[in-house]
Amino acid sequence: MSTIKSSDEHLTLNADGSGKEIKFQSNGSEIATLSSTRWTGNAASTTVTDNDGSFDMDGGNNFKCTPSGNFTLTFTNITDGQSGFILLVNSGGHTVSAASTSKVDANLLATVSTAGTYLISYFSDGTNAYLTNSAIYA
Repeated sequence: MSTIKSSDEHLTLNADGSGKEIKFQSNGSEIATLSSTRWTGNAASTTVTDNDGSFDMDGGNNFKCTPSGNFTLTFTNITDGQSGFILLVNSGGHTVSAASTSKVDANLLATVSTAGTYLISYFSDGTNAYLTNSAIYA
């Protein structure tokens, strides 16, 4: 039996039974599904502005960073399976370093420390964030 209940702090949707899913609909059309193992559907989020180079994964997936000085690429609340992007606008050519849990290739830090705009992608395994970067955007 499926149930919906609420309290002062939580809304609980429960699809009891093996193989049962919670389905989200809009105007009679399914837009997303949540099962015990995965989410299907669009998971868009608002871009989070964070100019100090420390990105809280609880805050969102996609970030924009316009630093005013040298900084260290750092992630907090590292979440297993989370991925996203950082739009880095390094107009001052500030030096970028990486925290020990931010895994980068040998060229990433030198590249993004050069003045310009870059798109950095990341994927997390729950312990580390693995980063790749674009070339400079004109």
